[in-house]
Amino acid sequence: MMVSDTGKVAVVPDIAKVTVGIEAQGQILKRVQDETNTKSKNLTDALKKLGVKENDIKTTNYSVNPEYDYQSQPFRINGYRVSTNYEVKILDFELVNDVLTAATDAGANVIGNISFEVNEETKTKLTQEAREKAVKLAKSKAEGLAKAAGITLGKIINVTESQGIDYPRPVMYSKEIATGAADSSQVANVTPGETEISVTVNLSYEIR
Repeated sequence: MMVSDTGKVAVVPDIAKVTVGIEAQGQILKRVQDETNTKSKNLTDALKKLGVKENDIKTTNYSVNPEYDYQSQPFRINGYRVSTNYEVKILDFELVNDVLTAATDAGANVIGNISFEVNEETKTKLTQEAREKAVKLAKSKAEGLAKAAGITLGKIINVTESQGIDYPRPVMYSKEIATGAADSSQVANVTPGETEISVTVNLSYEIR
């Protein structure tokens, strides 16, 4: 006989991750690169002043893309677009809005989603708690089924599990904020909400 059940544990995320970046374009590549590099340094310096550690600011993309004039034959390059993106890890949620404000004030014109996570130590601990709940529920279900069917359970001969984490949906930003057109003071308050760690177990029993 095989039974399955799911154990769930609720937890408030304790890590926020924000994507910010600089994008610039122009006809001369060196000038566009210099502009991007200068603004990027201003951005990272502003984040560090807020207390964000250097190893919590990770470069996720640096790209240089030519822009073509498709009206000419043959096509010719009439400019370049350079972009740099960073993933910023924030442990103090009270800093989330400050980070967004400082980023836009420093010249960031790419503001991505905010996502929330649980640190690995807490995740491991709560996954085990959810696992134990799932096993307890599955065993109780097996005992109830056996009693109703008039059979006797033997030993457990196989166990499998699957895990899931239902994180809150990323927080989206308006086009005006993403392009730097909005006043940085308009950045909305952000809260992480609650997430759920779940483990589903399948128990296979011998029956007598």
